[in-house]
Amino acid sequence: MARGRQDASLDAPKGLRTSVLPRRDRVEQSDRFGRFTEWIARGMGTPWFVLGLTIFVAAWMLWNTLAPNSWRFDSAALGFIALTLVLSLQASYAAPLILLAQNRQDDRDRVQIEQDRQRAERNLADTEYLAREVVALRLAVKDMATKDFIRAELRALLEDLEKVEPDDGGRARA
Repeated sequence: MARGRQDASLDAPKGLRTSVLPRRDRVEQSDRFGRFTEWIARGMGTPWFVLGLTIFVAAWMLWNTLAPNSWRFDSAALGFIALTLVLSLQASYAAPLILLAQNRQDDRDRVQIEQDRQRAERNLADTEYLAREVVALRLAVKDMATKDFIRAELRALLEDLEKVEPDDGGRARA
């Protein structure tokens, strides 16, 4: 018997498996929304956005001041109420989008800081290990006989051998 997609998920009681999207798709959509908010926040932080908004406000004010009365849609006498509402709407959406983007950046920074800390700990452990190895090598090299020492010892042995006189059997005697 073929069962529906709903029965395939065993991570929740049967009555609670009512999610429209599987968890992976929800996370993917959340990430897509997060990337979108970062794109918007990044765009709002550019000089081009400020320039565009300035041109938009100037055009709005010029149109509603210089255009014939029948073409105007916002009154300069009332302080451009519609323009104020449009800018307030823009600001009311901009602030949460910027905060969402900052939260995502904080999360990325936190992960990066943790990775940097772990990398620094590994580097410190590696450095300490290498320092111990260098000290051990120095001690080992310090205890090693040098070429001059070995030559001197061989010369001394050769001199000792030359001092010994051979006896009748061809053996050296001391």
